[in-house]
Amino acid sequence: MAKDFLLEIGTEEIPAKFAPGVLQQLEEKARKQLQELRLDFAELKVYTTPRRIAVLIKDLAEKQTDLEAEVKGPAFKAAFDADGNPTKAAQGFARGQGVDPKDLFVQELNGVPYVYARKFEAGKPASELLAQFCLDLITGLHFPKPMRWANLDFRFARPIRWIVALFGTEVIPFEFVGLTSGRVSRGHRTLGHDIEIKEPAQYLESLRQVFVMVDPEERKKVIWEQIQKLAQDAGGTVDEDAELLEEVMHIVEYPTALMGEVADKYMHLPEAVITTPMKEHQRYFPVRSKSGKLLPHFITVRNGGTHALDKVKAGNEKVLKARLEDAAFYYREDQKQPLAELVGKLEKIVYHDKLGTVRQRVERVRSLAREIAIQLGLGEKEKSWIDRTALLAKADLVTLMVYDFPELQGIMGADYAAISGEPQEVATGILEHYQPRFAGDALPASLTGQVVSIADKLDAIVGAFGIGIQPTGSQDPYALRRQAQGIVGILIDAGWDISLKKLFAESYESFSRQGVKLQPLAEILPALHDFFLQRLRYVLQEQGLRYDTVDAALTNAGDSMMRTAKKASVLAEKRETAEFVPYSQAFIRCLNLSKKAETQALNPKDLVDPAEIDLSEAISLRKERFDNLVTLGEYSQAYQVASELIPYIEDLFQAVMIMVEDEKLKQARLALLSECVEMLGCLGDLSLLA
Repeated sequence: MAKDFLLEIGTEEIPAKFAPGVLQQLEEKARKQLQELRLDFAELKVYTTPRRIAVLIKDLAEKQTDLEAEVKGPAFKAAFDADGNPTKAAQGFARGQGVDPKDLFVQELNGVPYVYARKFEAGKPASELLAQFCLDLITGLHFPKPMRWANLDFRFARPIRWIVALFGTEVIPFEFVGLTSGRVSRGHRTLGHDIEIKEPAQYLESLRQVFVMVDPEERKKVIWEQIQKLAQDAGGTVDEDAELLEEVMHIVEYPTALMGEVADKYMHLPEAVITTPMKEHQRYFPVRSKSGKLLPHFITVRNGGTHALDKVKAGNEKVLKARLEDAAFYYREDQKQPLAELVGKLEKIVYHDKLGTVRQRVERVRSLAREIAIQLGLGEKEKSWIDRTALLAKADLVTLMVYDFPELQGIMGADYAAISGEPQEVATGILEHYQPRFAGDALPASLTGQVVSIADKLDAIVGAFGIGIQPTGSQDPYALRRQAQGIVGILIDAGWDISLKKLFAESYESFSRQGVKLQPLAEILPALHDFFLQRLRYVLQEQGLRYDTVDAALTNAGDSMMRTAKKASVLAEKRETAEFVPYSQAFIRCLNLSKKAETQALNPKDLVDPAEIDLSEAISLRKERFDNLVTLGEYSQAYQVASELIPYIEDLFQAVMIMVEDEKLKQARLALLSECVEMLGCLGDLSLLA
């Protein structure tokens, strides 16, 4: 027999950003607790609105499944004395399992006899367990910023105002934070009223009657359909914005979308200046024409019905107008000074109390950008664009616009640079140097953007590591992982063979020239190198490469991210061919034996058998070409050259025994195999492949 179960926790309005985590926690904890309680069920759903968190379980068993288990106790020799009487250890174990010591039995585990108890526990009625189940669920939820209320020590996302707990038609009674569970829920704050839930199966429909859509996915669907229809009616369209849509979905309980107007006098502003206040501050959806041009409309979603929509529309328009009026003022005032004249003001902004001001940081980024340009062999014109971009990249931080709208940094810098007459390459670099700003964001596409982005991010990473700030576990407050992944992504995408070690040294030296004290470079270099290899690992696996391919390619990897990524890509391709099987087998056999070599230096004169002499000559004939290909990063061709050794290696193993008694000959043959390993391992350590 089974019944539906409902637990609803009614609260004051919960911040939208809490909702995704709450849904995940609630489902995971509910499933885990039901498993531990041995309560079977058919389906489990979790819901949230701004004023409630709920779990609805269909066909929850009315009784626990019986428990039958064999429980391992102490070893036999510790459980019984020489006369066969149970020791205190056996008696304590039996007592803990609720059995008589005489009912213990012996079984061997890995050849050692242990005593066991056969345990049986009859299942309890679910109704006796669900009150504690509810309490454990409520108290087990965690939030980014919980709060207390009244004189309670308990913390929750927001104050709890009611609790519904039903198993079938019956209330599961319990008390918590001064409340008693029941069957009365609350509808929409202004449109609805209290409502009695007769049984869990009626929950969603009952709340719908009091203007609450409990299912967040239903709200999302309704919101998006309403937005699209309004946009189409105005002859426009709305870009999909999953993050904004999800946030709005968690702000409302009963959505009604409406369209507002933007005054024409603000439409001359840069598009980002208009859309940023809309999206980031007001949670509005900008409307565009079919060709993508921004239209003087916005769509917002009201938490309520259609009553007095004109007043709601006018209120939203008034709020946006105030925002845009400020933006228009900032835009006029900021243009009174060329962007370059603002650089000096960066001296007043502290980047980090241990790493100096933003103005100092600008000089460090310029130095790093110059080093990158030198490694790339760029011309003087490109170097001048890059240096100018690095100089001006942070200047917009002291503008009125960015001070009020921080989301516009870089965007306004590019706009003001163009207005100030800077080259287009500089304006584009300023815009792109923050990219990628978030996971999935585009990489910078321009040369200036790519170089300054790498320099900017590397300065942040080296500085952080130098003062002992490194990501640990899930903690990464300075987004160093994202910045390192951005660097790796740019290097791979651009195909730049750049030495990170040289950049680390140049960055460190830049800090030293400014008198900024960091931990010794020798101490942080290994951590920096490993940090970037781990980011490279992540990037390559995100591209679809198998974990073992990446492991093999990263073994003994140098400090060129592009070269290592290229190795991994070639290895991923070659391992799918039939010819790779004998190649990898030869590598592994040579590797395992070569580990026993006492010297890696081979004297060909010490070889005696024609098979080993032929192999040595085959290596000599190909070594210079092979080395040149590796130097050029032509790993696919280097692999093909190395694969030509396979027949010679196979002949060697058929003709001679490597580990002979003659020590001189043995060491010569092992050294020969070491040379084979060096060439065959041009794509990495193939022994790591599954």
